[in-house]
Amino acid sequence: MYSKVEQNWNQNSFNDLSSSITSLQSYLKELLNTNNNLPSFPDEYQNYFSNIHTLLNNVIVEIRENNDYRQADKHAMSAYLDNYEYLEAPIEKNDPNLMIDIEIDMREELRKLIKNKEKLEVIEPFITQIKTKLDNAKLILENDPSLVVVNSNNNNTSTEELISSGGNNLANIEELSKGFGSFQGDRNEMGESTDPQKQGVRNNIDQIRLNLQKVLDLYKENKYDEALVVARSAYLDSYENIELPLRPIDPDFTLDMEIKFAELRNMIGQQSGYENIVKKIGELQNGLDESERLVSGIGSVAPSIAFSSSFSIIFREGLESALIIGAIITYLEASRNERFKKYVYYGIILAAGATAITWFIAQFFIELSGASRELIEAIAGIAAVAVLFWVSFWVLNKIETKKWIEFVKSKVWKATTTGSVMVFILLSFFTVYREGFETVLFYQAMLSYAKYMELFVILGMVLGLAVIIGVAILVRKLGKKLPLRVLFGLTMGIGAYMSITFLGNAIREFQEVGYISTTHLFGIIPRLDVNLATMTGIHPTLETVIAQIILLSVYLVGSAYILIIQPRRKKLIESSRKSMSEFKK
Repeated sequence: MYSKVEQNWNQNSFNDLSSSITSLQSYLKELLNTNNNLPSFPDEYQNYFSNIHTLLNNVIVEIRENNDYRQADKHAMSAYLDNYEYLEAPIEKNDPNLMIDIEIDMREELRKLIKNKEKLEVIEPFITQIKTKLDNAKLILENDPSLVVVNSNNNNTSTEELISSGGNNLANIEELSKGFGSFQGDRNEMGESTDPQKQGVRNNIDQIRLNLQKVLDLYKENKYDEALVVARSAYLDSYENIELPLRPIDPDFTLDMEIKFAELRNMIGQQSGYENIVKKIGELQNGLDESERLVSGIGSVAPSIAFSSSFSIIFREGLESALIIGAIITYLEASRNERFKKYVYYGIILAAGATAITWFIAQFFIELSGASRELIEAIAGIAAVAVLFWVSFWVLNKIETKKWIEFVKSKVWKATTTGSVMVFILLSFFTVYREGFETVLFYQAMLSYAKYMELFVILGMVLGLAVIIGVAILVRKLGKKLPLRVLFGLTMGIGAYMSITFLGNAIREFQEVGYISTTHLFGIIPRLDVNLATMTGIHPTLETVIAQIILLSVYLVGSAYILIIQPRRKKLIESSRKSMSEFKK
């Protein structure tokens, strides 16, 4: 039959040629319908290519006949988002450069021409170029043996049925998931991006956050179609730009974020509950932070802050324990009650073990929380703020050396008068464990924000422990000659800084899980790198800034009262008493 077609072609017998071709087509159609085991190119891929061609033609029709660039943009958006997205993984597997080339043409260049309302004489040739590249991609996939499937009798959805009005059909999550592990391009390390790329990622993330907030506002007002348009724009116009430098660093994470955006669109299309939308957007918010970390890296300033903060935590928490334990040991030696010293050490060992157990229990419950992990971390952050606030002002009230020594002596005197060894064990245990419990709380809070900087946190903790041991030795040798006023003032300042940082991060966590509203202040509050932002707690939202300003004001007023106003009042009282006594004389 094929030879007959060739013969009629060579003889220019067009009527016979038409008849021969028809006969050949009928035979092949009959053969395909009767033999279900013949390999063929997957129908879903055929449909995606067909959909794209139809939608691109619709772009031309809308501009030529209706001059409707808005509807043309919807067709262009649907061609990419509802169809080409599912072809990216198999095309990338065979030709990554071609995949990216088509992606940029469809997602950026074509839509830019439409938004600028360029003439049809400019847009139509560009669409023709896209179609040519798509045909090349289709040819490549048709020759990929791994994509050949066994034909079936199942009725396939027609191209017209797959193309929805306005592109509001649900994303095929299962089809998107096939892209995991398909990346074949060159890989980059975290932070291995250019400065313009890093800045571009930050700008796009800011725009996505604004759009996601807009999605929530529209959805709350039951404006589902408008919310869907904004959600599609958040991904297509912003996150797709992030994917270009992100995909070579972590392609599977990139795809996971792509799926989360698709899930959000599906939930909006299905008019899911508002709480579900909030939860999904919270997942996307966390993913945006991770995206920025992967592209930007950790830098140098943020790790330095992580190291110094870790050192400060263990130093301020260990200082009080070292001073009390040192004073106890010194007092016992001076009062010739050295037989009680070993029980003090027993209490320290028990407290260290209890602290370790507390750490693992806290870690277990945080991991067990699963989807509510962010909420647990936010609550832990608020708890850390409360403890730091209380401890800071308690320490500030003990800043006078005389008061501190009297405090320690009263504790030791009570223990020695009872003569019970259990009293010494409990005294040292609670002295150390109280600080250990606070340390666990503070480190859990900090580690939840110091992503990829855990090594610097550990180094700071090790050095802090070494310094504390040195302080303990000095306490035994120097006793009350230590500059306690300076040390306690320093720990108070550290506590204030850490609590302000934890508060900013905790409020932001509450915002991302939907418990606190978000008012973005991009362009007003400095937009720091995500690592630097989490290590300082400075985020460009009204709610975090107000909370931090209030806490800072309380610290300033409280410090001024304790350090300046209160001492002056005491001096005035003492001087008035002195004057009265002199007057009586």
